[in-house]
Amino acid sequence: MTAHTVFALALLVAALGCALLGVLVFTGLARMQRGARTLDHALDQRAASSAARAIATGKETWQSTDAKNASEAGRGRTKDARRSRLADALSRAAVGWLDTPFGAIVVAAEDRRLLDQCGFLDANTRARFFAARIGCAAFLPLFALAWFNGDPRLALSMIAALVLGFMLPKWFVRRRAKTRQRSVASELPMFVDLLRLLQGVGLSLDQCLQVMINDFATVLPVLSQELALAHRQFNTGRTREQSLSRLATSYENDDLNAVMRLVVQVDKHGGAVQEPLRQFGDRLRESRRAALRERIGALTVKMTGVMVVTLLPALLIMTAGPGFIAIYHSLSTMHR
Repeated sequence: MTAHTVFALALLVAALGCALLGVLVFTGLARMQRGARTLDHALDQRAASSAARAIATGKETWQSTDAKNASEAGRGRTKDARRSRLADALSRAAVGWLDTPFGAIVVAAEDRRLLDQCGFLDANTRARFFAARIGCAAFLPLFALAWFNGDPRLALSMIAALVLGFMLPKWFVRRRAKTRQRSVASELPMFVDLLRLLQGVGLSLDQCLQVMINDFATVLPVLSQELALAHRQFNTGRTREQSLSRLATSYENDDLNAVMRLVVQVDKHGGAVQEPLRQFGDRLRESRRAALRERIGALTVKMTGVMVVTLLPALLIMTAGPGFIAIYHSLSTMHR
């Protein structure tokens, strides 16, 4: 295959993607416009009838103000409804593609695992990720075509734009997943201490989890959401091990996996758990101290270069500056 053939195939793929997205968008917009016209007509009739009643009762000023506020609120609801209907239409169109071989390529198993780590568990979020990948992969080559038109590197630029557009949503999701992994690692010592404290006052495991979900959501923003999901799954009939298995394995954290195994064992066999949790919490804090010492050591090495670049010139000017000035004056006097 020649370079011109590859370029033509890339253009054809981009055109097909844009055509598919255009059909979906225009279909959704047509539906929303019909609904908006119907809603605006109903709001206008309501405003007209309210104004007529206001004139009949002698309160036209108040009623016209209410009709105006109702009309503005209706327009705001119409705009929100348009956005939500467009998103729902795109999601429904993309959901049908997720189970196809093409959908398995666009949203692979690794991408689904990253979406799970981000807390995006339903099919609509996966469908939006699918639509974002297709849209970026179709838009960026067209932008490159318009920007590099006539350039000999046009084919290479379009291929690079296609790859970049396809990978941008994944990079965003991966960054969010890493942020949540760091949040889970930082929240885990607090979770262990709270679990030990609540178990020590006599609460059951279900009560402990419920208290952490309801009362400590601000302290444990990520773990509280995951525990709420696991608690709902447990209430729908799953076992404790099945409901906590996703939390134990999704974030690739060995300490979290060990804590979830301990919780499952306590729920299954019972027994005193305060002492193991105390020892586990001490080990987690010691690990965090070691990690902080390592970060401080690395930061010290980095700051050495910064100090050499920034402070050393100022130090040389302050210490050696008067000597250089004196030598300059001496040489000037000798020259005279």
